[in-house]
Amino acid sequence: MRLRPRDDVDVQDRLARSAAETAGVWMSTPEVAGWLARRAGAHRFRVERIPFALLDGWSFGPGGNLAHRSGRFFSVEGLHIVAGEDPVPEWRQPIIVQPEIGILGILAKEFNGVLHFLMQAKMEPGNPRLVQLSPTVQATRSNYTRVHGGAPVRYLDYFTGQERAQERGRVLVDVLQSEHGSWFFRKSNRNMIVETRDNVEVGDDFCWLTLGQIGRLLRRDNVVNMDARTVLACAPAAPPEVGAALSDTELVSWFTAERSRHEVRTRLVPLDEVSGWTTGEWSIDHERDRYFRVIAVSAEAGSREVHRWTQPLFEPLGAGVAAFLVRRFGGVPHLLVRARVEGGFLGTVELGPTVQCTPESYVHLPVSRRPRFLATVLGADPGRIRYEAVHAEEGGRFYRAQSRYLLVDADERTAAADPPPGFTWVTPGQLNSLARHSHYVNVQARTLLAVLNSRAAEV
Repeated sequence: MRLRPRDDVDVQDRLARSAAETAGVWMSTPEVAGWLARRAGAHRFRVERIPFALLDGWSFGPGGNLAHRSGRFFSVEGLHIVAGEDPVPEWRQPIIVQPEIGILGILAKEFNGVLHFLMQAKMEPGNPRLVQLSPTVQATRSNYTRVHGGAPVRYLDYFTGQERAQERGRVLVDVLQSEHGSWFFRKSNRNMIVETRDNVEVGDDFCWLTLGQIGRLLRRDNVVNMDARTVLACAPAAPPEVGAALSDTELVSWFTAERSRHEVRTRLVPLDEVSGWTTGEWSIDHERDRYFRVIAVSAEAGSREVHRWTQPLFEPLGAGVAAFLVRRFGGVPHLLVRARVEGGFLGTVELGPTVQCTPESYVHLPVSRRPRFLATVLGADPGRIRYEAVHAEEGGRFYRAQSRYLLVDADERTAAADPPPGFTWVTPGQLNSLARHSHYVNVQARTLLAVLNSRAAEV
């Protein structure tokens, strides 16, 4: 057996060089918008809302659950959550149940000494802009095993079968990560970056971009999709800092204590038993018209493996806000993270942004029961906002779900050095290190970590 170094010490430096390079060999960054528009115009794309009765292959079964006749893809069921904490200690809701693990994979290759990443112009029915930059491969197991009877997924061989993957390239990132714990039940995807030495045939809907180019595009609204952002967040791109408010051991101990102190009980229940929600002809709605609704759509996309299909989608009622408060301690930047409880997490909590919510969902509550630091973020002086952009959430399951992502400078008055219970200060390097392991950092925090990894913003 040939012994190897325990750490891939060169990867961080190579990612840093890629993040610093904003030109690229395939196209300039300003040209990407035009390229995306041309790819959108090259195919027929259409999304139309339909009543549930027109869903093809989907139906409401015993107990009211909405599922596909194949038993694959996903289902919409009920979830009963007992969290034991304010503002809502117990509730029931519809939830997406998708046990299979999908692949989110980005292929990397070096050009002129700089890592480039093969990005795809991909249509998702729920995207506000139907076509966005996505990973090289973005597919559920049902998709890439072709349950739908469609075309094979391009470049899949680089990410499936460990022996084949090692023969064809070098794995830079490979980690299971959660998706939205408020809407998915214990859902994980395999986030991967694989570097290849092959001469890759580049399809019409694909292009090579540096990490720096992707960072520039992350400054724009609704260009880089959620699946690309979560993969890039897992790349070991943040350099270790010289100091931190908590040592790595202290941070893991704090996180373990947070997981231990929260007692969260969840169980799937039939959709018919989800009190406060009503199934109608066109949607499943909350009785007070809050939070989100479940709808059905008919979609057409000439660039997808299947050109026409129907499916359910979750539609949030209001735009989200996800923000980190930022402070420097001893000259070292820190992010204020929160140990978040979400009903769909595999564990009890994951690390999320300082603020993560849909503000409209809390307007009926007194100020004292609204999320901590929400007023600080929403009322931040423009001069304190280091980063701000609107990004869509997962367009394959959510309909026009968007969140305003921010990095906001804080001070002693707005965010004390000794934060309230459930919050702690971490460095970007510490958060990046945790994101290389499963189920530590939630998907919203990973979007903001991708912003930092790609140098879309500096703290």
